[in-house]
Amino acid sequence: MTLQIGVIGTGAIGQDHIRRITQALSGARVVAVNDINPQQARDTVARYQLDAIVHTDAHALVADPAVQAVLVTSWGPTHEEFVLAAIAKGKPVFCEKPLAVTAEGCRRIVDAEIAHGKRLVQVGFMRPYDAGYRALKDVITSGKIGAPLMLHCAHRNPTVGDSYTTPMAITDTLIHELDVLRWLLDDDYVSAQVVFPRKTSHASSHLADPQIVLLETTRGVRIDVEIFVNCQYGYDIQCSVVGESGIANLPEPVSVLLRSEARLGTTILTDWKQRFIDAYDVELQAFINGIRDGQLTGPSAWDGYAAAVAADACVKAQETRQVETISMGERPAFYPR
Repeated sequence: MTLQIGVIGTGAIGQDHIRRITQALSGARVVAVNDINPQQARDTVARYQLDAIVHTDAHALVADPAVQAVLVTSWGPTHEEFVLAAIAKGKPVFCEKPLAVTAEGCRRIVDAEIAHGKRLVQVGFMRPYDAGYRALKDVITSGKIGAPLMLHCAHRNPTVGDSYTTPMAITDTLIHELDVLRWLLDDDYVSAQVVFPRKTSHASSHLADPQIVLLETTRGVRIDVEIFVNCQYGYDIQCSVVGESGIANLPEPVSVLLRSEARLGTTILTDWKQRFIDAYDVELQAFINGIRDGQLTGPSAWDGYAAAVAADACVKAQETRQVETISMGERPAFYPR
């Protein structure tokens, strides 16, 4: 059976997912689209030659009997409303980050899903589907390096625009580490602190860059994450896990080792889409397969909530320059590890 999907939001990420479903994945097709700009939705249908209805109202798309599952790729502040609408209709929903713009909004989604009685929500955190992170998790789980003690991580972008602000280093950038490191360690955070090194001359006047986020987990693992969004040289994601008896590093993206012009080196990516393009394919295929198999396995609404709570603490730590507590409450049995 081919899963019939409705897509809310036909901007860059929405169109990329439509391309993915139409040209790269199996078991699904797009049958309905919606966008705040109806002409953009119509243009998307034409561009990808979709046999799809253009709904001028997102709630009409969710209610459409032809739509069996929903992709929410619209503007972030609309996510909560549309995810809750999908849950109310009993339809599986894949929501790009953020699940909601506040932790309270994420919690409302968690509560609605639990009340429904079955997992319907998958959040668009793609890093757990990246082959490198999966290989790193396998090493940790195997015990080859003993229990993890420390993690040293970095999230570097070549440049960001003037609209990028200091809190966005947490809500738009670190948010990926906040999700994937919980998954990597199978652990939760208990505290956060943010420190500010000397500012780069390449940052806008209103932006503190770089930043270092210090996290502690319930098991006492210490994590430092460097966020440097004007590093100039490329898009660079690093993660080094220091264990009791060894160290495991996130693999570098595949690149040809080139000897040329009296130099030896490899290339560094400059675009996040290139770095994680395969992971985007795998995560959305997993959503489609999960619906077919009757059980979603990807990042859950609880994971979205956990990331939002941690992000709130990190933003507060930016302001106070103090160690801030991270408290999510007890994990519901509805979301087993």
